[in-house]
Amino acid sequence: MKTILFSIFLCLCQYIPAQKILLTNGYLHAGNGEVIETALIGIEKNEIILIKNSLAFPYEPTEWDTVIDLTGHHIYPGFIAPNSTLGLTEIDAVRATRDYHEVGHYNPHVRSQIAYNVESKVISTVKTNGVLLSQATPRGGVISGTSSVMATDGWNWEDATIRADDGIHVNWPDAIQSDYEIEQIVKKKSADDYVNQTSELYQFFELAKTYAYSGMDKINDTRLEAMMECFKGEKRVYFHANELQQLIDVIEFAQHFELPYPVIVGGYDSYLIGQRLIDADIPIMLLRPHSLPLSEDDPIDLPYQLPSLLQRQGIKFCIQNEGDMEAMNARNLPFMAGTAMAYGLTEEEAVASISLNTAQILGVDGKYGSIELGKSATLFASKGSALDMKTNNVTFIMINGEMSATENFQNQLYQKYRNKYLRSKSK
Repeated sequence: MKTILFSIFLCLCQYIPAQKILLTNGYLHAGNGEVIETALIGIEKNEIILIKNSLAFPYEPTEWDTVIDLTGHHIYPGFIAPNSTLGLTEIDAVRATRDYHEVGHYNPHVRSQIAYNVESKVISTVKTNGVLLSQATPRGGVISGTSSVMATDGWNWEDATIRADDGIHVNWPDAIQSDYEIEQIVKKKSADDYVNQTSELYQFFELAKTYAYSGMDKINDTRLEAMMECFKGEKRVYFHANELQQLIDVIEFAQHFELPYPVIVGGYDSYLIGQRLIDADIPIMLLRPHSLPLSEDDPIDLPYQLPSLLQRQGIKFCIQNEGDMEAMNARNLPFMAGTAMAYGLTEEEAVASISLNTAQILGVDGKYGSIELGKSATLFASKGSALDMKTNNVTFIMINGEMSATENFQNQLYQKYRNKYLRSKSK
């Protein structure tokens, strides 16, 4: 009965225009490593204005418009799914619902923000597992396009936008090509092919940098316009690369063009060159831990260990989910962090790997990624650990200070057919 009443209360709270909300007695995982076992979290409008221990800080409930008791619940900052097609695809097998791959090879001017579909039913299933932000990322070509950081709830793409056009995505040429059609024989690509492709990238970036600093007003090139902030502003350049040779070449490339904010996406072999990455100040969006090794000589559990290997070396990293069915599998992001926890990360390091670390890499940590004073009230509560698939049970969601539904159509279908079965069984 208590569970039913609590759910009804939360549903009603979505329609209460409360100005001041107090969350009490929850087990807080702040995202920055701090933990408060009985936390008080005060929220006014969309901002966190109070974080205290309820056992040591006296408070008067009447001073708050709404007080929600979260005893027995874990509270987390909204998890962030970087490098994702979430919101850009609905059914991968249906071409008409895929809106993440444009024609052409060099498309920095293609923007994922306006293609983001907040009405996606896939998004609702991801949100109700605690993933409240996503980096909508294009695919394909040499430069896929420009990503944007979006909320997993909102009226439209404008309303859901957290940070527009946060960075461009470069698919670094493969130094090794695998051919699995004929007895899975691994073939080496010719050195000339790799050199030619990287040379083309150098030429394009040279042109873009010249354009950015030329000051010529008469020429207007939309592709080069989209590149300007990569050299002169805070726009990231995300290099998708995994192999050791690729990573070394990416480091040299970023240093050659003096890119302010380079990021490596994938980074499978990054643990082999930790100090070089630290010296170059390049963070890693690590490939999903639930993967097979990329080399037949690697330990079968190496992908599980990679987060811990990077953590021990002091490399800034976060966990991402690129791969098969990545949009719907974004709901498993908390469990990937849980796997990393089982293979060496502490619980708070695992939480940071999908919250604050990600926010810092994306450049949105000023307002998101952790539960701290002055930050956006984007958080959720779970009855058990959110990193464990057996205990993750989200009962409270708030995005930018507004409560969001904790139900999705999959829950509704489950209850519908469960009730049908129970009724037929009782007859």
